[in-house]
Amino acid sequence: MDASKYIQKLKQKVERFNQDPTAEQSSSEPTDPTTPMVTVETLEKGFMINVFSGKNQPGMLVSVLEAFEDIGLNVLEARVSCTDSFSLHAMGLENEDGENMDAEAVKQAVTDAIRSWGESNDPQN
Repeated sequence: MDASKYIQKLKQKVERFNQDPTAEQSSSEPTDPTTPMVTVETLEKGFMINVFSGKNQPGMLVSVLEAFEDIGLNVLEARVSCTDSFSLHAMGLENEDGENMDAEAVKQAVTDAIRSWGESNDPQN
């Protein structure tokens, strides 16, 4: 399967996830295809994190990885594509210092990191 077909499949999965009535979604979330979409799935001892943006956004990867580090998420495996669009699929383990971490906290940390990155890279600032 070539990369563009794979990305299309991922977009469709994200769209289905966002249409799921059980998924938390804010009605104020933008529908701009360049706005990164973040999903976090809880695994047995960690999380599957997916970030997708329809446009490659240089520097965003660093911000996301720093967010993982800040919350103590140990990344076991990650796949990143930054060619035309931006896509990150990472599997991480909860930190071992005894702090409880949930999917919503991971999603919030990644979303906040992307928001901060976007504000610092806004040409209007």
